[in-house]
Amino acid sequence: MLAALIPAIMMACAASPHPQETIVPVSAPAKSPVAPAPDASATYHFMMGYQAELAQDTEGALREYMAALKADPSSREVKARLAGLYYGLGDQANAVKYAEEVGEGTGQDAQVLTQMAGILASSGKPDRALYMLDLAIEREPTRGESYFPKGIILLNQKRVAEAEQAVKLGLQHAPESALGYYYLGRISMEAGNTEQALNSFERAISVNPTFEPAYLAQASFFESRQEKDKAIAVLQKYLQRVNPRNKDIRQHLIQLYIATRDYTGGLAELQKMLDEDPGDLDAQLRMALIYGEKKEYAKAIEQLTAVLKVRPAELKIRDYLGYMYEETRDFPKAVETYRFNIQLDPTFVESHIHLGVLHYRLKQFSEAIAHLTEAVRLNPKQPEPHIVLGLAYLQSEQFGQASQAFEEGIKHNPKNADLHFNLGTAYDKLDRFDDVVREMEAALALDPHHADALNYLGYSYAERGIKIDQALSLTRQAVALKPDNGYYVDSLGWAFYKSGMLAEALNEIKRAVSLVGDDPVIYEHLGEIYMKQERLADAREAWLHSLELDPSNEKLLQRFREYGMGDPAQEDRIQQAKRRVSEKIQLQQATP
Repeated sequence: MLAALIPAIMMACAASPHPQETIVPVSAPAKSPVAPAPDASATYHFMMGYQAELAQDTEGALREYMAALKADPSSREVKARLAGLYYGLGDQANAVKYAEEVGEGTGQDAQVLTQMAGILASSGKPDRALYMLDLAIEREPTRGESYFPKGIILLNQKRVAEAEQAVKLGLQHAPESALGYYYLGRISMEAGNTEQALNSFERAISVNPTFEPAYLAQASFFESRQEKDKAIAVLQKYLQRVNPRNKDIRQHLIQLYIATRDYTGGLAELQKMLDEDPGDLDAQLRMALIYGEKKEYAKAIEQLTAVLKVRPAELKIRDYLGYMYEETRDFPKAVETYRFNIQLDPTFVESHIHLGVLHYRLKQFSEAIAHLTEAVRLNPKQPEPHIVLGLAYLQSEQFGQASQAFEEGIKHNPKNADLHFNLGTAYDKLDRFDDVVREMEAALALDPHHADALNYLGYSYAERGIKIDQALSLTRQAVALKPDNGYYVDSLGWAFYKSGMLAEALNEIKRAVSLVGDDPVIYEHLGEIYMKQERLADAREAWLHSLELDPSNEKLLQRFREYGMGDPAQEDRIQQAKRRVSEKIQLQQATP
């Protein structure tokens, strides 16, 4: 990072008696040059070249300087101008050639030597640059500006103590140099002396309140220490004191506000940008993103729509607009927005994914499968589309296709615990219990705290009445990770039941009921425990409630009869439940 600063700031040293106030580009004339004397022709061409530089006619300037050099081949002034021009054009070979020639012999001007050292340092010749800076210091020992770039070159060579010494010597001769204090701060940072670094940056600002690099260095330091509030204060001070129109600084400030979740501060800064330039689409977009974070979805939608009117081909912006519609539960608008993106670019995978996931949420599984299949084809390395595609197949009771979707995902993401877990659930539907165990264990090997896998494997053991100690251990771990998950609590209760610990089982199942509410499986488990405790009336009531929730449970209907509890199908509440289920099915079939 420091190396990148050398040319611009080093040339400022050479170019101005007050470098902290003005940073002058390398190739720009720093002052009215002294024309070469020996030949009138050389003088003429030199002055013409200088006039061409002022007019930003680089080709003309080069042509005239070359003519001047032909007339006076020994002119260091001409060579210095050529070195600066070639450096500005990116022609390092010629820039270095002429800079080197300026350093030959004796009697050079210290300022010019410093300028040539900057060119050499930035061209990968730090040792040669140091030689020229030492010459400059020898010529003019009290010129502090030659010490500062020397310090930075030494710092880049990891000669930290020498670097600090050089800059401090420079500050003795130029005690009011903001640039010197800035460099001292950078060196102090490298040396780990953060207090001195901050003091130096602050001193640079006090010497010259408009010296931008010191503000940026302070802010960067605070950010590196995660003290974002202090970084914000520094950037605010810069905008107030130096340049309120600096968009880069203001945008950085906005990023910090967002990082600290100070959305009000971020919006205020964005509004200032829009006050200056109402057509600033980037500011409008950032404002929309902040509104989205604040869950002010209507405002976010308004801003995004305005941006898209000007940038209709911005697929990512429209994709985010679709997500905003989802958050407002305007699902038709969300679908329309995602589809529009796909019409513009059928390969835009994000909209395929979002459309697929939305259709899955809406239980439109065939549409979900179509879009997620395309998303997987476009980007097979992304795990999420494989997962939701497999889940859509599971919900469609296409268990073979579900397992294939998860298996394909694992080929591309073998270390994704969620894919292994979901593959295990698909194998369960295919009655491949050994494969279920293998995949759940694979998920837990990748993520020992995968609560779903712990619960699923533990419950599977308990349900089959095998490895009961493991079932208890696994379900206990799941509940410890998510103590308020009623389904995990039910699994633990069921493991207690299978181990014969009825009191503990009843406590856990009752807690599961309080956490989940109406769930047919949990009430069926509750009835089983009551039956084991010979509390027949309580068992009958729990089972009837389970059948109200799921009147299609033929196994429970049969057990109800076998225990002499009557025919549940004749119960009013069960008949009403069956009617509700039938009406729901008819409504779903009638809905397009």
